[in-house]
Amino acid sequence: MRWQALVRVAVATLGCKVNQYESAGIVQTLKESGFAHVPFNETAEVYIINTCTVTGKTDHQSRQLIRRAARNNPGAAILVTGCYAQTAPEEIVRIPEVALIAGNQEKMDILPLIREMARGERKTVLSDIGKVKEFSTLEARSFPGRTRAFLKIQDGCDAFCSYCIVPYARGRSRSLSEKEVLARITTLGKSGYREVVLTGIHLGAYGRDLHPATDLLAILRYVEEKKPVARLRLSSLEPREITKDLLSFMSNSDVLCRHFHIPLQSGDDGILQLMGRDYDRTFFKSLIREISAYLPDAAIGVDVMAGFPGEGEKEFAATMQLIEELPIAYLHVFPYSLRKGTKASLLPYQVSDAERKERAQLLGRLGKEKREAFAGRFLGKELTVLLEEKRDRNTGWMQGFSDNYLPVLIRDGMFCHANHPVRVVIKAVLEGKLKGRIVT
Repeated sequence: MRWQALVRVAVATLGCKVNQYESAGIVQTLKESGFAHVPFNETAEVYIINTCTVTGKTDHQSRQLIRRAARNNPGAAILVTGCYAQTAPEEIVRIPEVALIAGNQEKMDILPLIREMARGERKTVLSDIGKVKEFSTLEARSFPGRTRAFLKIQDGCDAFCSYCIVPYARGRSRSLSEKEVLARITTLGKSGYREVVLTGIHLGAYGRDLHPATDLLAILRYVEEKKPVARLRLSSLEPREITKDLLSFMSNSDVLCRHFHIPLQSGDDGILQLMGRDYDRTFFKSLIREISAYLPDAAIGVDVMAGFPGEGEKEFAATMQLIEELPIAYLHVFPYSLRKGTKASLLPYQVSDAERKERAQLLGRLGKEKREAFAGRFLGKELTVLLEEKRDRNTGWMQGFSDNYLPVLIRDGMFCHANHPVRVVIKAVLEGKLKGRIVT
């Protein structure tokens, strides 16, 4: 296949904010090199699928995207990368339309990979991810259509929880240098982004591998002092990484958003031990109450898993009971998915698909109740909302998020308010969303 200077490339992304950041970096690299970026449902000469493998469902979705690309343009070159490509290349290679399979570390060499495809040879390019020590040079500076920017500052994980395939897909924990983190936040602020979301595979491990070692709090203190952006938001943090120092800092911060996303996974001590988690329900309960004491209006989101091996009715009831009694704002619910190569895949007493699905639905309903209860607390109050350019699909109203992660709709908002924080008084609550008007 011979390509002209301007080649249409479409990119599809599955999974976490780290994958989203890396896809944004891939798109930016290609556009700067003369490629034309088009939506994935359009005809392109090159399709890139950045996959996820956290569950069996995401593996299936990855294969669906590959086949959709082949239907869009049967003559296209298809490159598959990401976590599914890293952990199961032998499955992807059986799909004849795939031209090249690339591992997670290879994403930063996207241009040479595309040149490989241009030669017409099918190829698999994978590093031994467990031995990778270098932090990827892939950088994203633009997020079209978004008022929030993401910044990946950490990759990999050393925890090896018994259910999780991610350490095998992402490798050991490694961090972007502190100097580079600060420079990139400043660049994003100068580019017009009012909010930056710090993200990583194990964000709380940031800086432990650097020389000299540092930590997340050092980054936060710099941003608080220099204020290169109006808002800084943290993605998921492990329970034991939310310290009194962090809570004290956040309670006095003008920049750091009052929002935590924390993996609970189970409310039963026996299941937590089987999972390889380093806390019990008593610790978790104490942590959530401590967060609420420091930051009464903070949004606390929780990951929870349904149907882990050995989870019977008693263990599931313990999880439901713990969540019910805590001031949690929302849930992310995941039915357990057996991942080949993990310790949990060898455990006895695997829970049936039907039971996993039923328990996930029960947790989902509880999560909806929690979301609505948290949102209802702010009726009649004022919140600072960062408005987005895209309007709400159902109402046509402007939309945005408060610093404590509440979705807010504003009827009287104007385009000039987009990407600006505005004070909003909340007038109504509907299905976890707030409706309000700008305070003049």
